[in-house]
Amino acid sequence: MADLTTLTAAETASAIAAREVSAVEVTQAHLDRIAAVDGDVHAFLHVDAEGALEAAARVDAGEISGPLAGVPLALKDVLAQRGVPTTCGSKILEGWRPPYDATVVTRLREAGVVILGKTNMDEFAMGSSTENSAYGPSHNPWDLSRIPGGSSGGSAAAVAAYEAPLAIGTDTGGSIRQPAAVCGLVGVKPTYGGVSRYGLVAFSSSLDQAGPLARTVLDAALLHAAIAGHDPMDSTSIDAPVPDVVGACASRDLTGVTVGVVRELGGEGYEAGVEAAFHASVEVLTALGADVVEVSCPHFPYALPAYYLIAPSECSSNLARFDAMRFGLRVQVGDAGAEEVMATTREQGFGPEVKRRIILGTYALSSGYYDAYYGQAQKVRTLITRDFDAAFETVDVLVSPTTPGVAFPIGEKADDPMAMYLSDIASIPSNLAGNASMSLPCGLAGGLPVGLQIIAPPLADDRLYRVGAALEAALDERRGATLLASAPSLTARP
Repeated sequence: MADLTTLTAAETASAIAAREVSAVEVTQAHLDRIAAVDGDVHAFLHVDAEGALEAAARVDAGEISGPLAGVPLALKDVLAQRGVPTTCGSKILEGWRPPYDATVVTRLREAGVVILGKTNMDEFAMGSSTENSAYGPSHNPWDLSRIPGGSSGGSAAAVAAYEAPLAIGTDTGGSIRQPAAVCGLVGVKPTYGGVSRYGLVAFSSSLDQAGPLARTVLDAALLHAAIAGHDPMDSTSIDAPVPDVVGACASRDLTGVTVGVVRELGGEGYEAGVEAAFHASVEVLTALGADVVEVSCPHFPYALPAYYLIAPSECSSNLARFDAMRFGLRVQVGDAGAEEVMATTREQGFGPEVKRRIILGTYALSSGYYDAYYGQAQKVRTLITRDFDAAFETVDVLVSPTTPGVAFPIGEKADDPMAMYLSDIASIPSNLAGNASMSLPCGLAGGLPVGLQIIAPPLADDRLYRVGAALEAALDERRGATLLASAPSLTARP
């Protein structure tokens, strides 16, 4: 059998179900891979080898079965996992071990998925490069001098480096899709409310959404199906059937599908190589039978400033719970009272980007400024949602480049917040509107991966998978292999 770390999740599950290999063997192969390469990649903050092997043994004993039983997974460290360190990439939660599981974790366990450990991330999911982690940056396996995206950069790096076939990320303004794009992976932000947020440490409650990272569209669909569905523990969870995302992957013909190319998500500010790969893939969609038209969403240029008022405002409220009194870090200075302990702990426990966003959000919510800033941003959000509604009256899905550029060198934008924020310019509109979006690899620019974004209406997640699977198959056929086959030796082989 081929090296177990290079199999897709679907292939791995099939081999385990057929008793061609044991879940324990698969898990150990991935633990060995982590030991071999993660010193360079730094995808993981915590590896739970004992817990992973125990979970794999239960699959081998026949206690759990299913489409992903025995398949290893890397879990972003923003999701609570009982008894396992959960830091959110922050010193303020260093050493915290939750007494409960997030609903996503519960569903992974029920599906027999083997959780290898917790992955690195921008602190409290605030960032686009994973450089804001209190525990140091992760590295892109395509080029270790470059960022793997953020804030789910550790999860993306783990999958791209063959340390895990699957990962969970979270997406507040593009934090699944942008790392997927720059690491050559498939990443999906499900419809807001389609996957439970219970146990997901909140950054921006009206925007945060967990979702899959994988090396193929089918693998992403299998993981999506495993974690999605209504959860009474989450008041924002949608009580509706999960779209048949796995079945949607079977189609290779896009006849009758209308695809809209978003005029505002391209042009100035987008690298020439990114645009070339994107437009070449749009031509493939046409060859597959899709009717491709241009669509204007005139309020999309205002998405970035609206997002950077809404998200920090919600973050300012959500992070108030880290008060040094109930859990996490507490910095005691002599006989200092509670207020001084709280202030000192937050000063030492939060990193610069988190402090920047808390300050911005607190200002936007303050008396005399609420209507001018937060209130106006919410009105812009409504206009962006209406742009989507109007577009979906005439098209089935929208497409754009996922990011304006490829992975940039570590440190290049660390001192320029606005340049960093622009990395998410194409992905933010979907978070503001709450609809479903996917990034999948569509080519290379300068030897680095480029992502194509597909956007579908709320609760039409299956459209992402129909279009994505058809495009993926056509692109792989044209290049004679998957995009990851073009990656450097670290990614391609142990």
